[in-house]
Amino acid sequence: MDQNSEGSLSNVRHVVLVLSGKGGVGKSTITTELALALKHAGKKVGILDVDLCGPSIPRMLSVGRPDVHQCDSGWVPVYTDAEKSLALMSIGFLLEDPDDAVVWRGPKKSAMISQFVSDVAWGELDVLLVDTPPGTSDEHLAVVENLKKQKVDGAVLVTTPQGVSTGDVRREITFCKKTGVRILGIIENMSGFVCPHCSECSNIFSKGGGEELAKLTGSPFLGAVPLDPLLTRSIEEGKDFIQTFPDSATYSSISSITQSLLESLTT
Repeated sequence: MDQNSEGSLSNVRHVVLVLSGKGGVGKSTITTELALALKHAGKKVGILDVDLCGPSIPRMLSVGRPDVHQCDSGWVPVYTDAEKSLALMSIGFLLEDPDDAVVWRGPKKSAMISQFVSDVAWGELDVLLVDTPPGTSDEHLAVVENLKKQKVDGAVLVTTPQGVSTGDVRREITFCKKTGVRILGIIENMSGFVCPHCSECSNIFSKGGGEELAKLTGSPFLGAVPLDPLLTRSIEEGKDFIQTFPDSATYSSISSITQSLLESLTT
């Protein structure tokens, strides 16, 4: 495909990987909320969901399982709004049954990722967020190798406060350094629990592990997001948390992280 065509990333200003050292830390939730926050900040945003074994973002954005169409430039992404300010492409759209398991060997996964990177007609975007599988596997190498042929600004690393999670993120940091991917920052997810009755925040899973890891490794710390039942409910129901709960402390956290990310992208 012509690298200058609309199907390439030539009209995408910034490409950001969202990584986690292990599953279950809320990486896809953070990807979704960052995208929504960027959208409400007036940015045109795309999400490339290459978590092949767990494509959950279509549900989080309540887009169902629409048919994916092709144009001369490649696959047409699915838009979540009438203004076409948030575009999404996911392996979940290509499965005949949402309960199907993706039982593929490495080469087939790598080929699909390569096609996702090069053959989606994103058009003009301010930021493309790439939601990756957890860990440091073949899929990550395929994503990085294919993106570096075009562009990648860097990676955001998602962790929870516990040592078992931050230890895995250390390996993710090593992966980024070995592959030459700039670390844009670390986000500490599930940092405390927001009581739905009094809004007090309790440190169920401890607190500060992500920030301490950022200091130890010399990485930027973008901020912390608490466990919030309102956010959980919004994700489960496919609703826009940023728009629905603008007065919540979690909204402020996500907005602050988004602003810090934008500043990182421009420096």
